[in-house]
Amino acid sequence: MSSEVNVNSNMLTWAITRAGYELPAFAEKFPKILEWLDGHKKPTVKQLEEFSKKVYLPFGYLFLPHPPQEQLPIPFFRTGGNHGGRPGINVYDTILLLQQRQDWLKNHLKDNGFQQLPFVGKFKDSNNVNAIVTDIRQTLQLPENWASQFGTWQEAQDHLVLHIEDKGIITIFNGIVENNTHRPIPVDECRGFVLVDEYAPFMFVNNADFKSAQMFTILHELAHIWTGHSAGFDFRRLQPANNPIEILCDKVAAEFLVPAQEFDEVWRQSTNDFSHAARYFKVSEIVIARRALDTGKINRNRFFDFYEAYSNREFAKKENQGSGGNFYATTKKRISITFASHVIQAVNSGSLLYRDACKLTGLKGDTYEKFFSKHL
Repeated sequence: MSSEVNVNSNMLTWAITRAGYELPAFAEKFPKILEWLDGHKKPTVKQLEEFSKKVYLPFGYLFLPHPPQEQLPIPFFRTGGNHGGRPGINVYDTILLLQQRQDWLKNHLKDNGFQQLPFVGKFKDSNNVNAIVTDIRQTLQLPENWASQFGTWQEAQDHLVLHIEDKGIITIFNGIVENNTHRPIPVDECRGFVLVDEYAPFMFVNNADFKSAQMFTILHELAHIWTGHSAGFDFRRLQPANNPIEILCDKVAAEFLVPAQEFDEVWRQSTNDFSHAARYFKVSEIVIARRALDTGKINRNRFFDFYEAYSNREFAKKENQGSGGNFYATTKKRISITFASHVIQAVNSGSLLYRDACKLTGLKGDTYEKFFSKHL
């Protein structure tokens, strides 16, 4: 018979709440919990291990006398809501996961003689939007009209990300916790977050968001790196939280994608047509609508009406497309080609064990081998 163990019932209820469950709903999936809580039975080690996996909690936590004080390592901003409110466990775990990768990469870069990135925090004490935009463009080696060479905004975005990664900024696109499709990251809860570091800045973009909104998130996060402030945000309806840094980063993103002076000219020629301006600047219509709102060309009611119709259409399109696609192409975006390149270099040099590389990338066995040998 398997040995039974004593566990504080308060730890069990805390773990359930922490994972985002209500007790009755959780008990339907895991009936044993009611017997444990009322004291009629005690869990075995194996049962408790199963429980810990269902609530996404390290097994050892369950034997603590009291729940630990868990805090987000970065501020999290909510549009029109509470500043600093903690998001759900899936967002929390993703932030911690990328922090672990960042810590490893930072040490790896230092050990191999890499220098600090000069642009990180360069404008920490400045709110000069045009100066920040100019410096981002110069650093990424992109002229003001860089997007005009591409046929679509998606091609322009891919080009932008390549330039970002080339400068040492790790850019992650994912809509779930690592590779777990049962742990989605809701867009309304988190559109993205950025972990600022002088050696290895990390940007996370929620890939569950509609593609045309991701471009704005990318630039918003770049502005965070240039101003030296880590943060997460829900960015609801493409509106920043009421915070000076968030508002500044929002203005930088808007000016980078759609320069105000040029936009005035194009808007006059387009007879107030979103699609015409979108084709010109190689951004989505939703970004043009945001810029039109910012510059007073449309009112908030028109913008929010357009936003709701556009986002509903885009999310419906994503649902119709399903969750299929090439796993290894998706993995490149979930891990970042730049990060993966550092991992394989460390493995080949003997400074990183194979098992640790698997843990860092979330890939195992044949999947790891195939990704690094055929798809990187």
